[in-house]
Amino acid sequence: MEKRIIGILLTILGIGGLIAAAFYFMNGGAGTRSIKSIVMFGVLGAIFFFAGIALIQNTRDKAT
Repeated sequence: MEKRIIGILLTILGIGGLIAAAFYFMNGGAGTRSIKSIVMFGVLGAIFFFAGIALIQNTRDKAT
């Protein structure tokens, strides 16, 4: 059950990172710093999101 909770937290963090990347994409300028933050938040958000989804899918529930 603990792995499933960690998977949920990773998924939520990933969604937050993807939303932050979208926010910077819509409101940011054309500067190098803006592009770096968009890429950083987008990549980290995608990694956390897909890792969380995979952890949720691969974790089996035990009958207690």
